[in-house]
This record gives sequence, structure tokens and C-alpha cells, in this order.
Amino acid sequence: MSKQHYDYLVLGLGGAGSAALYHLARRGLNVGGLDRFPIAHDRGSSHGHTRLIRESYFEHPSYVPLVQRAFELWEQLSVDHGRDVYYQTGIIEAGPDDGELVAGVLASAAKHGLDVEQFTSQQAAQRWPQFAFAPEHSVVYEQRAGFLLVEQCVSAHVELAQWAGAETFCNQTIKSIESATDVVRVMTEQGEFTADRVIVTLGSWVGDLIPELSEQLTVLRKPLHWFRADESLYSRKSGCPSFLFETESGHYYGFPASDWRGLKVARHTGGDVVDNPLTVNRELDREERDDVQRFLKKHLPGVTDASTDHTVCMYTMSPDGHFIIDRCEDDPRIVYAAGLSGHGFKFTAALGEVLADLVTGSKSSYDLSFFSRNRLGN
Repeated sequence: MSKQHYDYLVLGLGGAGSAALYHLARRGLNVGGLDRFPIAHDRGSSHGHTRLIRESYFEHPSYVPLVQRAFELWEQLSVDHGRDVYYQTGIIEAGPDDGELVAGVLASAAKHGLDVEQFTSQQAAQRWPQFAFAPEHSVVYEQRAGFLLVEQCVSAHVELAQWAGAETFCNQTIKSIESATDVVRVMTEQGEFTADRVIVTLGSWVGDLIPELSEQLTVLRKPLHWFRADESLYSRKSGCPSFLFETESGHYYGFPASDWRGLKVARHTGGDVVDNPLTVNRELDREERDDVQRFLKKHLPGVTDASTDHTVCMYTMSPDGHFIIDRCEDDPRIVYAAGLSGHGFKFTAALGEVLADLVTGSKSSYDLSFFSRNRLGN
């Protein structure tokens, strides 16, 4: 059985883990990274071509400084790697005035002085005639928002980390994380790794290896869909924005067409509970697709019923839908980010920096108390 030692180990090289690996390596530190699957795989949460990034964060104003840093880091990643990973499209967000979406966007905008435009449904329909808005809904527009190319983000972080000296090991199934007196020991089916300090970013698998999180997290199955659409109305090149709607049936989001598959759309709320992430059902759920098509017929009536592709990812939900970023209570040498709850990828460039600061004992620029595990109780 092989044995490797590093000053720092990163377990899980998806969105947050790949960024943490990069931030540690670029500081000249001796760091290794492990993943159960190949880099930029499609078995977890960091895949599916695109993810939204938006600044005026309806979920809570505390996220805004972190996502502002993420914008900076994604733009820098594009420069450093030589490939664009972020595309600005703007985003329209529509919903009832007494709902959580529009009110939350406006609250974050007011607290942080963000540039957000507000429209009545009639005004929005004039500006974006390819969308249909409920008469009683309000609409807000954030010009800075857009989407990230998720697999390219992960690959770019890993490649830049490797160029800076990081070593990565794929196809490593982690069996245990053990605290010894002088090191943290990570046992895999393929070998043994030790480190002075460890970052854990294992997504849907984290509860199996960090006991204090095992009762806090729920994994949900989340299908993504693509449909053929008129490119003159619903493509990035034609100026179609990304979108997020709060409706009576739930929250739905999507992206303008940017490749042969057409417009991408998914339901953000809901989802079936996943007992074992390894065996999640990845087949097409026709009832779920029908639900998404009903949303499209009502709010994006020019999109066709012609389905071009689908895939399945997973949300790892915390009890309150907010991230959990902390140290292990039994061993402060182990830090983690977990429970990103289906809205975390946009932050991962900044989360990697935050985790690198946390594990090295560097002073963080952010107040992380909002994300502490202690807020959830025992």
C-alpha cells in the first residue's frame, strides 16, 4: 500500500476543493488533492455545463462580500488560465412582492449599494418580450450577473494548481479520516495519505466522513434540462439574459442558449432525497421534465418542447439552506465547507481562498460566523 505525506491535503476536487488546492499551491505550499473520480467528473454537484452567478443575493445579504470577491477571482482565473470561464448575461428575477426572491434581491441591493433595476411586469414584458410575467409579479434586473462554465472552472483551478506544484490523485475512494498525534491520516482503498492539516470538500459524501455533519445534511436529486429554442430570442449572442422565477409551483432558473443544446432550465426547489450518491437515478424523470415544460410554456412561450439533453446533479442541503464553513470540533486541523445547498458553485473561487486562509491560520477578510456549524445546534 502506497503512503504519501503533504503539509496540506484537499479531499474532494470539485468546485470548492479545486479552488482550495489552487490557492494553497499558488502560495508555494506542499499540497496534495484527492478525488474519488476524474477531474471535472459528472457524479456530484460540479457539472452540467453552466452555473448562475449573481451579486444582489436574495438568500441573505451576508453572502454579497463573498460573491463580490468570487467575481474578481473568476475573472482572474480566466486571465491566468487563458480561457474564459465567466460570461456576463445579466439576470432577470421575477416573483411576488411578498415572496422571498424580489424582496431578498432588493434587501441585499439596499444594504450593499448594488445597482439593480426594478420593473413592473408590464415594463419587463416590453423590455424582454420573449418572457411572459404574471401581472401581479415584480421584476428586478442585475446587469453584472451571468454564468460560469462549471467544468472549465474546475479544470482550470486544478491545472493551475498542478503548474504551481500541487499533486493530485484521482480514483481514490476515501475510507476514513483519522486524527493522530502528529498528523491527520487519510485512508483510501488505494493507499494511505498523511498531512499536517486537511481541507474537506466532499459534497454529497462529506457526512460519511465528518461525523458532526452526518445528521445535518440531506442530499437531493436535481435534474437539468435543455430545449431547442429560437436563437434570435433565447441565445446569449442575441442578448437574452439568464433568469430566475419564483412561482406558485416553485423556483425555476435558466440560461440562454450557448451551444447546440439550446436553452437550459431547471427547478431549483424540491427534489427527491438521495440515500446513496453513488446510485442516484440518472435516468430522465418525465414527470419532472413535464413540470419544467409547464413553466416554460407559461413564462418562456417561444421555447419548444424539443428536449435536446438532460443530466442529473445533486444538492447537499443544510437545514437552513446556508453554507457550513468551520473546523472539525474534535480536530481543528481539519476544516471543511459543506451544505452548499444548491447555490454554492458561484462562490467556490472565493471559498477556496477562505478555506486556504482557515487551514493555514491566516486572517480572513470575511466574517464567517454566519456560516458556523454552531448556528445549527447539536
